[in-house]
Amino acid sequence: MNFQEVLSVINTNWHIILLFFTIAVLYSSVGFGGGSSYLAVLALTGLAFTQIRATALLCNTVVVIGNVFYFHQQKTYNFKKVIPLVLFSIPFAFIGGYLKISQTFFFILLGFTLLFAAITMWVSKKFIASEEKTTQLKMSKNAGYGGFIGFISGMVGIGGGIFLAPLLHLTNWDTSKKIAATASLFILVNSIAGLSGQYLNPEFTIDWNLTTVLLITVFIGGQIGSRFSTKFLKPIQLKKATAVLIAFVSIRILWKYLF
Repeated sequence: MNFQEVLSVINTNWHIILLFFTIAVLYSSVGFGGGSSYLAVLALTGLAFTQIRATALLCNTVVVIGNVFYFHQQKTYNFKKVIPLVLFSIPFAFIGGYLKISQTFFFILLGFTLLFAAITMWVSKKFIASEEKTTQLKMSKNAGYGGFIGFISGMVGIGGGIFLAPLLHLTNWDTSKKIAATASLFILVNSIAGLSGQYLNPEFTIDWNLTTVLLITVFIGGQIGSRFSTKFLKPIQLKKATAVLIAFVSIRILWKYLF
């Protein structure tokens, strides 16, 4: 992609690029990724749904890879508990990404996924794991949770953290920090697995010019946000503002494809 092509992409899609940059700065400044918001923005564009899934997963990968590295440096991971979740999610995320699905089915599934994400964000403060009492789920339950969430995530084009984190909090799976670390790793491996499945699907398409610009935008925005914590929005305020946006997008999608 030469300089003229870059300028053309920016000129045509400046509003999407600006939104992605803003989301990356705000979310990274309070320690979040913003994957659901990227997906919501892409859902309002005229992009093919196959491109939406792939672009969202690539952005997810760029956003969370730094978080995973940070948590690993802090020795946050309890791999005896993390591995069953992650190990069984990978093949199912791959299968979910590889499956051939219709545009209507994709957007209905996306609508319900975003609606769930919005509700979770709005009430998330009520679902916080106890720091004093944690439980050890059976390996079969860890594997079942990971596999099911991975499968849905691969089809939709989302990392799955929005499903996993509330579940782990409700079951007192571990401390809040370790749950955040686990969700980041889960998002990373599921994004890669889901993207791999989509890539092998004969219907795979992606606008690499736009996607490359968006990935660079997300990376730069994330680096800026992570170094300058915002004084204007608290994490809970950002979550609730995003919940309203995502709820609006989900209802708009469901209304279009169900009615």
